[in-house]
Amino acid sequence: MAWSMLVVAGILEVVWAYAMKQSDGFTRPLPALVTVAVMVASFTLLSLSMRSIPLGTAYTVWTGIGAVGAFLVGIGVLGEAVSPMRILAALLIVCGMVLMKLSAP
Repeated sequence: MAWSMLVVAGILEVVWAYAMKQSDGFTRPLPALVTVAVMVASFTLLSLSMRSIPLGTAYTVWTGIGAVGAFLVGIGVLGEAVSPMRILAALLIVCGMVLMKLSAP
């Protein structure tokens, strides 16, 4: 159950990052409200998952899902640039998350 909560927390991190971008520096009320609400949900699930997943593993996986997810949303939704170096960086993040998961007790 802890791993499920952690994955959902990571996905919510992507949602709040996108909503924050849409809030235009917190000048648009609805996206700003979505950012804060989803951020609280993401942090709550992260903290609950840390009851049984080590801090380093949980935080690395949470930020990794957020980083790679935001990267994909940036490309797919916002039309951000794709380059071999950015793709390699995302793949290295995924490799790091897999290694952290495999090293968890």
